[in-house]
Amino acid sequence: MSYSYRAYGLGIVASSRIGGLDPHGSPPEQPSLHFEDGPEPDWVRKLLVLPAIVLSRRSEPAGSADPSFILTQHGEAEGFELSYSDGTRFVVDGEAKHIWGTYQPPRTADDMATYFLGPVMGFVLRRRNITCLHASGVEIRGRAVCFCGDAGYGKSTMAAALALRGLPVLAEDIVALEESGGQFHAVPGYPRVCLWPESVSMLLGRADALPQLTPVWEKRYLELDGQGAKFSRTELPLGVVYVFTPRSSDESAPRIEKLSPREALLELVQNTYMNWVLGRQQRANEFDTLSRLVRQIPVRRIVPHAKPEKIAALCELILQDAPAFLSSPTNPSSPSVC
Repeated sequence: MSYSYRAYGLGIVASSRIGGLDPHGSPPEQPSLHFEDGPEPDWVRKLLVLPAIVLSRRSEPAGSADPSFILTQHGEAEGFELSYSDGTRFVVDGEAKHIWGTYQPPRTADDMATYFLGPVMGFVLRRRNITCLHASGVEIRGRAVCFCGDAGYGKSTMAAALALRGLPVLAEDIVALEESGGQFHAVPGYPRVCLWPESVSMLLGRADALPQLTPVWEKRYLELDGQGAKFSRTELPLGVVYVFTPRSSDESAPRIEKLSPREALLELVQNTYMNWVLGRQQRANEFDTLSRLVRQIPVRRIVPHAKPEKIAALCELILQDAPAFLSSPTNPSSPSVC
C-alpha cells in the first residue's frame, strides 16, 4: 500500500503514513518524491558503501531539546545521509527524488515525520536549487506575508497568533519560493504550526492547550484543519517579507522599521533555510535571486517586545502595516521602503 501527499509543491508517494500531512487522492503518475521506511532498500545499501565525507556537524548547546546532526556525502554526491543523535536517520539520493528514513525507540514514526517535514524536506528543496526562506508565512488579501528570522525569534508564534485571528497559514519554518514570469510566489508547506509550550501558553493560556507532536517530545502543534485555524493550500504571490530581530524591552517595541534594498538583501541572505549546505555556485545563484526579490518585494524589520503579552499589539501592527504593500499585482518597490 502507498500513500499520496503534497507538500512544498512536491507530489510525494510514501510507503507508510506521514503524520502531519493530509492524503492527496490517488498517487500521481510521476511523483516528485518517493519516501520509504522500514528495512534498508537496495539503493540505500549501495549508497552507504561508497566513500563518505562529512560535510557538516551541528551540535546543539547544552540543555537544548533539539538533537545534534551530521550531514554526510556518499560518493561523488550520489547520495547523502542525515543522522541525528537520537538515532533517527535519513538517506537521500543525489537527485533528491528518493528518501529512506528510520528511527530508534523511544522515538516513533511521528518523530521521524517531524524531521521529514522540516529539515529533511528543507535539504531536498535546497538540493533541487529551490530558494527557501527560513520563515513562516500567512495569507493576507490573497498574498503571502512572510516572517523570517533565526530559531526562537518568534516566526511560528507569529503565524499561529495570526491563524487564531482567522488568517490562513501558508507555511511554517520553511517558505519555498518560485520565480516565474518575473514574479515571486510562495508555496504551501504542510497544515500544522509547531510550537514550544511557552508559545502555546502565551497564545492560549495553558502550555498543554494543544496536542504534543510526539509522545517523547514536548513541542506541540496547531492543526490547520479549518476548525480553529486554516491552511492556505494554493501558491500565492509574495507580498511582503518581515525580518524578526531579537526581542527588545524598549518602550517603542513592538515596532516595524524600514529597510533599504541593500539592507534587505543582507538580511535575507542570512535568513535562507539551510544555506550552509549550498555550494559556491548555488550561493551565487541564490544571491542573484534574492537581489531580484528585494527590488520587487518590500522587506521590513520587526522588533518584537520581550513581554509575551505584547504579541497582540504586534498582530495589530502587522495587520495595519501589511495591506499597504498588497494592493499592486506586481508589488514594485515601495517609496517607503528605502
